[in-house]
Amino acid sequence: MLLRLWVPILASVCLVASGSPATAQEKSGIKPGFVLPQRSARILLIRPTIKVGAQSTGGMFEPNADWTAQAKENLAVALAAAQTKLGNEILIADEPIGPAATTMADYRALFSVLADSVIRYQFFVGNRLPTKKRKDAFEWTMGPGVADLAKGTGADYALFLFNEDQYGSTGRKILQAFAAMAYVSVKSGEHKGFAGLVDLHTGDLVWLNADLAMGGDVRTPDGAQKRVSQLLKNFPGSSQSAAPASAAK
Repeated sequence: MLLRLWVPILASVCLVASGSPATAQEKSGIKPGFVLPQRSARILLIRPTIKVGAQSTGGMFEPNADWTAQAKENLAVALAAAQTKLGNEILIADEPIGPAATTMADYRALFSVLADSVIRYQFFVGNRLPTKKRKDAFEWTMGPGVADLAKGTGADYALFLFNEDQYGSTGRKILQAFAAMAYVSVKSGEHKGFAGLVDLHTGDLVWLNADLAMGGDVRTPDGAQKRVSQLLKNFPGSSQSAAPASAAK
């Protein structure tokens, strides 16, 4: 009887799972010819987008306010420490109010969409667009309007970060067990993150690091430290010289 109840759920989840790539085959890209000047660039750190919750039986994201609050606090500490290795001056973007807040939210969302597109149509070789076939064809943009986020700061680049964690619910784990019995692979939990550097003079995405299967439990300090290290892996010109600042709260 129990198995009969799970069959339609299992079938629907398998259909959804079969339509998307499991992982990004490449995780990092940089615009051809781009070199980040050492100790002379000003980088505006946009407050990260952080989402933490449970993954329902059917694979839907269910936000958890307590987990998200824990993650924001832990990632803030980890990110402050990591900034000392980025090699340039880091500025923390203010949280605007009114229409400017809407603009900020729109560009955070646009970064997430852009990162998803880069993963799907360039990093994942099987889906690579004809214009992205060459390994050096890393050409993506958020548009010149993104410069509005940095007015009055003198920043040259903006650093965007996105982090989403879905921890498998009990129902999802049971589904995973039934799926295994049917020789079908069903994931319990999703952990993805993107970090991208945008040229504020042109709006071009000059560097992106993205992973659909990140490690580290962001609800713990050690896990958050590991996550930030993964997000900023291969950051252009990383060193030990930038001044720290706090963010992500």
